[in-house]
Formats: sequence, structure tokens, C-alpha cells
Amino acid sequence: MQVAVVTFDGFNELDSFIASALINRCRKDGLEAFITTPTPVVTSMNGVEVTGQRPMDFVTQADVVLIGSGVKTRDVVADDRLISRLPLDPSRQLIGAQCSGALVLARLGLLDGMPACTDMKSRPFVEACDIAVLDAPFHAEGNIATAGGCLASQYLAAWVITRTLGEDAARDVLDYVAPVGENRETVERAMRAVRTGEVVLG
Repeated sequence: MQVAVVTFDGFNELDSFIASALINRCRKDGLEAFITTPTPVVTSMNGVEVTGQRPMDFVTQADVVLIGSGVKTRDVVADDRLISRLPLDPSRQLIGAQCSGALVLARLGLLDGMPACTDMKSRPFVEACDIAVLDAPFHAEGNIATAGGCLASQYLAAWVITRTLGEDAARDVLDYVAPVGENRETVERAMRAVRTGEVVLG
């Protein structure tokens, strides 16, 4: 199973790297994440240059697509050509967005009829798309999820791992990366966020 972590120019390092790093701890179980970029090299909001591991058309092959956030997301959603390179399909893919990435899902029409999570700076722009924003770090309905706040990227990763490999696999990953002495509370907080934020569709 392959995960595309879509990473645009001006990206937030925490959003793309935390999710991909946690998911890649499941490589041995067949789940692998790739930083997926629209150009060969993208530069983060803090000037870190990163070479993409996969080109944008990889999103059509991926089993999971996570849209990262950044300081140029509004430019992304205004670029019809760039948006056209994201033909996502929630009937066969898990799709998630981090912070301002919710704007991309809104632009693609994937949040119609469902609320979303995002960061405080992005909130008014998401609400301007007629999307209700929750005061919560994570929300999922069916195969679509959103997370709000940079460190909520661990919840997005935990959701992906839980949905693809099961809760035990997610717990193992979170336990490994948790601050020493805070393992149990870290794991339980993350799994509670995912459990309470997920709406199971009939």
C-alpha cells in the first residue's frame, strides 16, 4: 500500500514530515509513504529544499493521499492547472488533509456536506468555502479526513495506519515515537482523537 504525501512549495515541514515518518515505520508491513511534489524540488516555509520522492501523477496510483499544508495553499487552490493534477477518488482511496490542505479538498469538492478541521489561520478561508470548521484536531467521514494544528499530523497518520493495518499497528508506531515516560498517555490521546473524530458511514 502506497501513500502520497502531497507537498507543495511553501510547505510546512511538520505536516509533511511527521505524517510520512510515522507511516514509514510500517514499511515492513507493506505501508510506505512518499513525499509527492508538483515540481522536482520544493522549498518549505522556512527555506528547506526537498527533492520529491514521487511526481504529482503518483496520486492516481496511491492507495492513500494526504494533502499537506503551507503558506502558499491559497495560491495552489487558485491554480486550475495544478488542481487538475489531483484527480482523487474517495471510492478507492483514503484521502486526508492537514491544516490548510482542507482548502484543497474543498476546492476539489470533497468536503461537500461534511465539516472539517484546520488551523486557526486557515479557518476563515475554509469557512469562506461554506465548510463548517470544528473546534477539534481530527475529523473523518468515510474515506476522507482532516486534521487541524501541526502536531495533529500524528492523528492523521494514526488514522491511515489504523484503516490500512489495524489499530495495533498504529499503537505500536505511536508508542515507539512517544516521549520517554509518556508512552501510554501519548498513544491513548492519539487513538482517542481518531476514535472520537471518526464518523462511520452506513
